[in-house]
Amino acid sequence: MTPAARLSAAIEVLDRILAGTAAEQALANWGRASRFAGSGDRLAVRDLVYDALRCRRSYAALGGGDTGRGLVLGGQRAAGADLAALFTGEGHAPAKIAASEVGQEPEGAAALDLPEWLMPQLGASLGADLGAVAEALRQRAPVFLRANTLRASRDEAIRALHSDGVLAVPHPLADTALQVMEGARKIQAGQAYQSGLVELQDAASQAVVNALPLCDGQRVLDLCAGGGGKTLGMAARARLSLFAHDAFPARMRDLPARARRAGAKVTLTETPEKLATFDLVLADAPCSGSGSWRRDPQGKWALTPQRLAQILSVQDQILDRMAHLVKPGGFVAYATCSLLRAENEDRIAAFLDRTPGWQLHKAEVYTPLSGGDGFFVALLTQASR
Repeated sequence: MTPAARLSAAIEVLDRILAGTAAEQALANWGRASRFAGSGDRLAVRDLVYDALRCRRSYAALGGGDTGRGLVLGGQRAAGADLAALFTGEGHAPAKIAASEVGQEPEGAAALDLPEWLMPQLGASLGADLGAVAEALRQRAPVFLRANTLRASRDEAIRALHSDGVLAVPHPLADTALQVMEGARKIQAGQAYQSGLVELQDAASQAVVNALPLCDGQRVLDLCAGGGGKTLGMAARARLSLFAHDAFPARMRDLPARARRAGAKVTLTETPEKLATFDLVLADAPCSGSGSWRRDPQGKWALTPQRLAQILSVQDQILDRMAHLVKPGGFVAYATCSLLRAENEDRIAAFLDRTPGWQLHKAEVYTPLSGGDGFFVALLTQASR
């Protein structure tokens, strides 16, 4: 495919996404219908699509409209591309640029590629860091790995990755974190990954696990386990009796195989109350995902005030449930990949107000300025029932 044909493909995919199709599904549908496209073409179209979604408001302004064509045109203007050579209307190239497609410089929230309605909350949550965090969310996320210390040290993992053609270096957010500098697309086919020496996991997500007071012999529950990234991270930090639960058990379908590859033992449960109590309960609670919008830019534009209100209610329910699963003197670890105080500090304050006998032990906040995703984790303790 020519560069111009790739732009046309991105326009087609973006129009499907804007009509309501999930980004990954739209890309998969286009790929199945475009057998002529090589692997390089598919990757290029994917990058164009995700760049446009991350920068949707600014590209729409620059391109003259919130359409697939407007976003691609705006992206090319932002990149300083030779528009006349790309938008020719010849062959598979996009149509020539009309006189009406002049575009304009984005301002305010549009220049930051943030939802207008969230600006007050984001400003209150991030303060002087708002602009820098917004810019980080407009960029492609780094690729991080976790060195699985059940199988190898971090240095051993780095050497094994190098043999697979993957260049990875230590990252300061966690003592297991590796940032991939070259060869990211070789990871999952490589021996280091296949043999369980490394797992794909964001560096800040690893830092959340590092913040937990884990020690040998504890009974630990991951209440919102999902794919099990934090579950396996905990398994590598201490010899635990480890349990995993998710409100949607299908999300954990790959966890048993991942645990075997990692050399970890995890018991999946649909009824954690029957196994209570636990020394520590972790919940990476459902949230806005605002800390990881560069990985899921479609989520940034799908969030609404109504949806956020529903999320806050679910978070309160999860905190209350966790409190009944922990033994006296145990820990509740509440985490989100959100940048919003409403989902983080405010939820903890509300829990403490309605739940006597609990106290905040410590809290950590991570933003993309630290290199990884945005995350929040709070440790709560109780003296007795």
